[in-house]
Amino acid sequence: MNHVGMGKKAAVTFFEGEKWLVRTGLLGFLLAAICGVWVLMHGGPVSPDGDVMKAVSFNAALGIFLLSTAAIMPFTALGKISRSIFRWSYILLALYSYGAETVQNFRGINPRFVKGGTPFDELVGDVFAFVALFLVLFYLFAAVQFFRSKAYQLRPELVLGIRYAMIAIMLSFAAGIWISVNHGRFVGQYGNIIWLHGLGFHALQFVPFIAWLSERSSFRVVARKRMIHLTGISYMIGLVGIGSLTFLGSPILEWSVLSLLSIMCFLIALLPSILLLLRPKSSAQFFQ
Repeated sequence: MNHVGMGKKAAVTFFEGEKWLVRTGLLGFLLAAICGVWVLMHGGPVSPDGDVMKAVSFNAALGIFLLSTAAIMPFTALGKISRSIFRWSYILLALYSYGAETVQNFRGINPRFVKGGTPFDELVGDVFAFVALFLVLFYLFAAVQFFRSKAYQLRPELVLGIRYAMIAIMLSFAAGIWISVNHGRFVGQYGNIIWLHGLGFHALQFVPFIAWLSERSSFRVVARKRMIHLTGISYMIGLVGIGSLTFLGSPILEWSVLSLLSIMCFLIALLPSILLLLRPKSSAQFFQ
């Protein structure tokens, strides 16, 4: 039985069965590049309320998010049908998002907060809001799967890291909803919700990467898990600090107790990556 279990663990690999989700993610980079060329040639702003530079950042960010999601989806332990439903639903939602963000900005329309647009523009914006909601709901369904024991048994350390990433992503989605309710990213005089929104999503690359490094290290299992917990918890506290600064309308990059706490937490989150890459004996003893 043990040999069978080990064989199943080895059989699960990154991106397995997710070529179409990968291609959809790569499409985001292509669209970002096309928009980037336009910005270099003609500038970003498009009258009256569009900005092609926003399409560059949005398409690239969504592309990275989809690629990262495609990488970890094999470890959800979902059945073939459930994964297929998630995959194609997310692909369709992403395609609409690419289209709305890109086309509307080229037309001079803010796709999320339409001002003085036609009924068509209003419809695109309303549908975009529902698409964003479904992106959250479908991802919540996928996130829950990583907290099942069936997923954990596939790759314990990696799935532990993914669990922290899922919590961070939910914070990012909450920040996205905050932007919508707030009708913009700015809060108070200096607060900017986009910091929390973006940093939360990047946990999807950062924390699982630390977990992957730990899998490949010579540390004992208990030490590897401690490092993953240290990374995940520190990253979470850093996000809470960023969110608190934003709520107070304070700048992220100005020295304050909260900004120092947030920076320190993110630096602590980096510490395990250094130890895992260098792996000196003294570092191993510290965590063991």
